[in-house]
Amino acid sequence: MTLARSKLVDVAVSRWYHCISRCVRRAFLFSEGENSNSGDRKGWIERRLKELAGIFAVSVGGFSVMDNHLHLLLRLDSLKAEEWKAEEVVNRWFKLFPPRGTDRKPLPPEKLNALVTERLKDAKWIASTRERLGSLSWFMKCLKEPLSRMVNKAEKCTGAFFEGRFKSIAILDEEALLSVCAYIDLNPVAAGIAAVPEEGDHTSVKARVEHVKNQGRVKDLQTARAGSVAGSRASKELEEALWLIPIEDRRQLDSQREGMLSGFTLGNYLILVEYTGRLLREGKASISVELTDIFERFGSSAALWQARLQKLSGGRGLGRFLSTSRERLREVAAKLGVHHVANLDGCPA
Repeated sequence: MTLARSKLVDVAVSRWYHCISRCVRRAFLFSEGENSNSGDRKGWIERRLKELAGIFAVSVGGFSVMDNHLHLLLRLDSLKAEEWKAEEVVNRWFKLFPPRGTDRKPLPPEKLNALVTERLKDAKWIASTRERLGSLSWFMKCLKEPLSRMVNKAEKCTGAFFEGRFKSIAILDEEALLSVCAYIDLNPVAAGIAAVPEEGDHTSVKARVEHVKNQGRVKDLQTARAGSVAGSRASKELEEALWLIPIEDRRQLDSQREGMLSGFTLGNYLILVEYTGRLLREGKASISVELTDIFERFGSSAALWQARLQKLSGGRGLGRFLSTSRERLREVAAKLGVHHVANLDGCPA
């Protein structure tokens, strides 16, 4: 039975969600844009994600734009939205939906100022808009609808671009979070489009590597691959200015930005992704000392990691939750007042 999105997305359960949206009839509509008058659709999605991440209280941890579907790793930052003053709520909303007159032209300054003043006095509108700016559904709506309209206008047609409903999977623990992040970044490798992860166009892993290269800090990234003190020092500010959520959460060290995992550097992540990419391509890969340390940190193993990623890559998993801990699943079920929750096969047998 189809459940309301409000029953599937709850920050009290998890702030992290893996969202999947497919093109209608699973047609290769994203790739068609490369040679059509509607432009580069994959590039448009990537640019739009960056724009929305700067407006919503929803942060992007990972993305992969394939020919007929889209994967996103999103974090709900509702506490950040609650800290916004009313003026900021209005400004963010008007950046998202610039006010226009009946002639569809932008409002002149005097009318715009009058509208801002009117909205600031409307406490109910401020509360509703603040909630929307922290909503997963509104984020996805503002990502997908403009592209649909743009393509229809360019191609002089009507109809849907995306399937009507996107799938959202609540991520319940750190190892599950890392698994989903790697799975999303490795979509082009699994599909045979890219030989190595960082060559996969329109993916978060490529965006992260290019950001490091643009800073001229490739040597620091190589040092950061080791889990040593030197590696941690080399990772300082490596992703501080990147629009994506940093892999490493360095708030206890030298940053005010919330990352994904404490003590887990971007270099560590690239080691894990490269290893997993070889598994997907060749079915086997050697285990380095760094990888052994990574798996031990999460109480996992290479065999469990491989089984989980192969399950995710199979694309046939059922469930709206992903956890590597049965105890965590029982905790969530109790919180939701249900007997059990359907896990996306994240736990060992």
